[in-house]
Amino acid sequence: MIPGYRRILYTTDLSSNSALAFRHAVSLARVYDAEINILHVMPALDSAMENYLAAAMGEEAFAALEDRNREELTVTIRQRLERFAAEELNDHPEDLKRVVGIEVHYGRPAATILAAADRLDPDLIVCGTHGKGLVEHTFLGSVAEKVLRKSVRPVLVVPIGRRREEEASR
Repeated sequence: MIPGYRRILYTTDLSSNSALAFRHAVSLARVYDAEINILHVMPALDSAMENYLAAAMGEEAFAALEDRNREELTVTIRQRLERFAAEELNDHPEDLKRVVGIEVHYGRPAATILAAADRLDPDLIVCGTHGKGLVEHTFLGSVAEKVLRKSVRPVLVVPIGRRREEEASR
């Protein structure tokens, strides 16, 4: 059986080049008459930094500040993603109806993406990768690679930023 794509999960880190991956998601959604969910994950603070801030500010003050700022940031990012989708689809407003959900979560990006995929049950996950060098990749890893390795669903990884860097060096 040839696979079809009815639900696409597009993940974004909000970088300026991540629009390329979104365009791929929209292109596939057009072909398959699919819906798109947009997901952004705010990375959690390093536990050492959390402990330091909680100790410096006091546990309760830090927790209250973190909750308040997380809520405000979530609203701001959701609005930014709504504007992003509207701007990207300005020439094709009919495609904006394909965007059926925008989610902003807080946590470890790869694990949160995979959890969202389990909940939303997309047929395809679309994400971009910055194509970092071997040293950065070896030590830091890549969210896209972690999702690709652990996902039980197909993942389309779109290299972003690399082509411009290569063209600039010529």
